[in-house]
Amino acid sequence: MAECPTFLRLPARPAKPRSRGLTHVLDSGLTPEGTQAFLGQAASLVDIVKVGWGIGYVDPTLEERVRICADHDCPVSLGGTLLEVAARQDRVGELRDWALKVGMTHIEVSDGLRALPPGRKQALIRELAADFVVLAETGAKAGNYPPTPAEWGVEMARDMDAGASWVIAEGRESGTVGLYRADQGIREELVSAILDQIPPDKVIFEAPGKSQQAWFIQHLGANVNIGNVAPAGVLALETLRLGLRADTAAADALA
Repeated sequence: MAECPTFLRLPARPAKPRSRGLTHVLDSGLTPEGTQAFLGQAASLVDIVKVGWGIGYVDPTLEERVRICADHDCPVSLGGTLLEVAARQDRVGELRDWALKVGMTHIEVSDGLRALPPGRKQALIRELAADFVVLAETGAKAGNYPPTPAEWGVEMARDMDAGASWVIAEGRESGTVGLYRADQGIREELVSAILDQIPPDKVIFEAPGKSQQAWFIQHLGANVNIGNVAPAGVLALETLRLGLRADTAAADALA
């Protein structure tokens, strides 16, 4: 594969394995061939591939796709909704054994359905951190939860204390809940409240939309952690990070 050019002065980006500036991809059901093509082009820019929702459970090619990701040094995570369903059915042990069997190294723990009893989320994090890198998501699939910005940071801090490696701020694939208003605008007071309690390198901000991604890069720099990125949007996100797109090309966006 040809090397990319290096003659422009651009923001410094750490090489993989990265601990900051993560690009967390939402895989909504690629084929093995699609996975190979996607990572053949963009693997150097991809830090985590999340198999969204319960897709992994119904995808007979999952193990093959996880193996392709591993060959490209791209760890794979299950989505939190599948774990929530397993927890409600008291099948977390079975889910853990299956996930390890197919090669998963990361897992998302969430309470987006608002069905876990108090403290259960942190207990799941402690249990699963023995076998996986845990990403703990805060926020709900509908409505505003936690109800106040300060409570987002409190929950994230508890999740970190329980053993999560990163915390995820919910935005969904629509970019209209959690971090965002219904019009996809950023809830800036929420971002500030999260960063009052959690180091920015430990937060993955779900930002599926270009304007949302640009806002985080403009305000937190090229190496902000961005999640829920569509596979087809990984290269475009990198151009935003590097100031190679009008949205972030101003000098102050290159710092």
